[in-house]
Amino acid sequence: MRYKITVEYDGTNLVGWQKQQEGPSVQEFLEQAIEGFSHQKTEVFAAGRTDAGVHALGQVAHFDLDTKLSEYKMQESLNALLRELQAPVGVLKTEIVDNDFHARFSAKGRGYIYRILNRRGPSPLWVNRVWLVTYPLDIEAMKKGAQYLIGHHDFSSFRGSGCQALSPLKTLDKLDIQKVGDEIIFTVEARSFIYHQVRNMVGTLMQVGNGKFQPEDVKTILEACDRKKAGISAPAYGLYLNKVIY
Repeated sequence: MRYKITVEYDGTNLVGWQKQQEGPSVQEFLEQAIEGFSHQKTEVFAAGRTDAGVHALGQVAHFDLDTKLSEYKMQESLNALLRELQAPVGVLKTEIVDNDFHARFSAKGRGYIYRILNRRGPSPLWVNRVWLVTYPLDIEAMKKGAQYLIGHHDFSSFRGSGCQALSPLKTLDKLDIQKVGDEIIFTVEARSFIYHQVRNMVGTLMQVGNGKFQPEDVKTILEACDRKKAGISAPAYGLYLNKVIY
């Protein structure tokens, strides 16, 4: 049986999605939980490999088991074992799917949100959940700059070092910026992204907001295809994998 799960997690103390030797990961916690109740070893495949410190509200993954359980029983069993493991991971939904479904390769798009807390005072309640920027940001300038990034482009200027993607050519379908109270929320959607693309775009647009760059500079930065021309990389803890589109 192939099971599809929708997962939420706090990435603060995790090395990311993928299993690694130097610390706990989402994949490792899920595989331990599955083995704990099924006594079967299996690999869990994700729609996207989030980095250390990045959170998820709607990560999607799949795995195969010889055991057939109802969707309800599978979800309850997983969450019970995850609680025992004290994992910062929760399974929101479980579905039995056809064997040709693949969490990564069946996906038609991915959506992220990035959260900036734009105020002078810090928030103890949102530590490692938002990027605190203590000086005023011009959201209208940020919105103007963001428009240059929509569409099909070479995103080399926003490509993180160590990126293993074969091409920097991507199509950005959505980049909306909203101010909600003291928060500035970026909503970003594309079929796929290159390494650190969202964080590098947000960091650059933040610097449009603080006046380091003008909105028109974003077009120049994009066309330069040079990471050194773009702005800083926003910290991982403000980023959330929000949804996967199938």
